[in-house]
Amino acid sequence: MERLERWFGADEDWERVPTALDRRRDLQWALVAFLVVAFGTEMIRSGGGLVDEPLGIGWQYVGIASAAVLVALRRVAPITVMLLACAHFVIVGQLMPMTMSSLPMQLLSFFLFFSGVAWARNRRAVVLATGAVLLVMALWLAWWFALGAGLQNIRDQLGEDVDYSGGLVTPITAILMLMAMGNAIYFGFAIALGQVAWRGALRNAQTLAQARTIEEQSAALTDQAVVAERLRIARELHDVVAHHVSVMGVQTAAARRVMDRDPESAKEALAAVESSSREAVGQMRQLLGTLRADSGFGTEDRSPQPTLADLPALAESASTQTLTATVEVVESSPGAASLVPPPVQLSAYRVVQESLANVHKHSTARTVRAVVRVDESTGRVEVEVVDDGHQRVGTSGTGLGLLGMRERAQHLGGGVEVGPRRGTLGWRVRVWFPLDGRPMAVTGASQGAAAAASGQPSPAARQGERPGGRRQPADDAAARSAGGE
Repeated sequence: MERLERWFGADEDWERVPTALDRRRDLQWALVAFLVVAFGTEMIRSGGGLVDEPLGIGWQYVGIASAAVLVALRRVAPITVMLLACAHFVIVGQLMPMTMSSLPMQLLSFFLFFSGVAWARNRRAVVLATGAVLLVMALWLAWWFALGAGLQNIRDQLGEDVDYSGGLVTPITAILMLMAMGNAIYFGFAIALGQVAWRGALRNAQTLAQARTIEEQSAALTDQAVVAERLRIARELHDVVAHHVSVMGVQTAAARRVMDRDPESAKEALAAVESSSREAVGQMRQLLGTLRADSGFGTEDRSPQPTLADLPALAESASTQTLTATVEVVESSPGAASLVPPPVQLSAYRVVQESLANVHKHSTARTVRAVVRVDESTGRVEVEVVDDGHQRVGTSGTGLGLLGMRERAQHLGGGVEVGPRRGTLGWRVRVWFPLDGRPMAVTGASQGAAAAASGQPSPAARQGERPGGRRQPADDAAARSAGGE
């Protein structure tokens, strides 16, 4: 029974529901069925085939019309129509056998049985309904042959002059077996074709559902890619502007303080402001040139992106009269830093740049030291920035710098650890990246986009995670210092 239910599709979570257009068309098909069967019946009548019909023409048309009405309901109540078609077959066949045995009427009944299997929404119920139809038809034929006039009619038609020699069975047995085979083919094909039609509709619905899913996923991936690119641009602009503007602010303040008593120092500070402004404009032009090239407008900017080799210059530009910045690149083997993939080098550079900018804006530190370790044995690039100051009074950050660091690290499969130094003054920023530099899926980008849209830090920005699964609780405080702007 379980195998039979599975063949009928009882395990499928899908229903074949007719549309309003299907129901309107069934009304049209009901009228067509009535006209075709009525025409066929009249042609049989004209040929003398209905002379011995027990009931008159009025009842004959009642039988035809009742079958045609079932066509109009075949997709609305398919199982009910199948059972009513079975009852119609038996009743009309018993009362008006010539009308029921006509080819148009037989084809109409076949169509109703087919429709019941093809459109049944409850597939377990259609198994029971099909079994009931087959049982009723078998009992009715057995009764007609055993107790009715069917067997006697066959004997009368054969007569006494039938040659019984040369056959496998007697003529009566042969006729009974042919009739049984004909009924098996009749109902078997109706059921099988109905099941084929239902399976075809199921596959079509699954194909359409898969197409919609693919379309929705493609749209979602496109949106995620756009969001990820926007976040990347936002990070680059923030890092460039935040660093250079903070350096310019510090140098300008220094020049203002010493302008009267030490003009030469003021000139040096203003020269540093000029250099930072030019570098900031150059990097912004480079970024905008890349955007224009990606969008199909303008020419692509071929200027190289910052690398680990540019960190000493970054430290020099970040140093002022009140702050000394140093950067050291530690390699596990000579030349290992040059083999680091460009995305990882750029991300490490931006982390150092953002950390130095935040020290300028939020810390009273006198020294800040950045160390970039390239370790081929562990497959990691680690960036560590520490300073010796404390939070400057009246300063607070927006959290975008820390968010940008986390997004960079998560995009490349790394992590971030930020907090106060233990046992001494200062803050510590530690970021690590896999050495292979393979970007992760854009789920982190989509989280960042949601956070940006809501104005709240994303889950990635709200909590750090140390190696080994320990969470870092100092992010809120760090947002006000070296790594938290």
